[in-house]
Amino acid sequence: MGSELPVIDVSPLLAGESAATVARQIEAACVDSGFFYISGHGVPADLIARMDASARRFFELPLDAKMKISMAHGGRAWRGFFPVGGELTSGRPDLKEGIYFGAEREPDGRPLSGRNLFPDEVPELGASVLRYLDVMTEVAQAVMRGVALSLGLDEDYFATGYTADPTILFRIFHYPPASADDGWGVGEHTDYGLLTLLLQDDNAGLQVHSARGWIDAPPIPGTFVCNIGDMLDKLTGGHYRSTPHRVRNASGRERLSFPFFFDPGWDSEVPPLPSRPRLDGGRARWDGQDLRAFTGTYGDYLLSKVAKVFPQLRADVLD
Repeated sequence: MGSELPVIDVSPLLAGESAATVARQIEAACVDSGFFYISGHGVPADLIARMDASARRFFELPLDAKMKISMAHGGRAWRGFFPVGGELTSGRPDLKEGIYFGAEREPDGRPLSGRNLFPDEVPELGASVLRYLDVMTEVAQAVMRGVALSLGLDEDYFATGYTADPTILFRIFHYPPASADDGWGVGEHTDYGLLTLLLQDDNAGLQVHSARGWIDAPPIPGTFVCNIGDMLDKLTGGHYRSTPHRVRNASGRERLSFPFFFDPGWDSEVPPLPSRPRLDGGRARWDGQDLRAFTGTYGDYLLSKVAKVFPQLRADVLD
């Protein structure tokens, strides 16, 4: 199955080669829809296979076993498992279950920072996830070099600033088969940070709200779907737009997806780039929000968003 979204070979960014062509392709994609596929990323196929297999073993466990690592046990780190209907992406329960992970570090008192929860029943999942986080961080830094070049900035602009100590979050989602009457696996939303790199299994379900209407973003072997988030929209004054997307698993089969979020440091403020004045007009955001009116740190923004997705957890952990 093909896609209207472009496929961009990012291998020059990883190899330190001339990337002018890649930068132009990234700019065109970010202006058009904020979504594209990447190939040439170098992520080992055997790592992906191990993580996929261990994730499937976890989701096959009975609910009581999965609840041993529920998010209620993750505390302020906001890590762990949630059951079907436990996440409210756009104000309604999503038809999916999943596990929240993040960069593995000692708790420092900040929300969303700390140690991950891994299931004893599937010990290989933890090792696969931690290795995947390391590999994907390198890929994301490389793609952000391309984004920097696409904006006329030094290629290390983000790596020496906003992503010198990035906020790294990772999810594994399991979508049961659904019909059109069952609701959305993930409701319409935009991502919050700079960049998302999404691994999909063989089953379609992702849709993107482009200027041409809703279009499918099916899995393409050997690629990741890449999209920009609200903070890159804010940095560029709306030149690059974070685009609404949603998921419905109409494949008739179980579906797994693996979104990796690569975002500014927790304490980073994200004012518009001086070279990118605010763009007025254009299509209003799906949620009516004016990103350029937000002030504060990325941590403030992220926490306000995640707290709406898990309102009970917010009440139990943060209030």
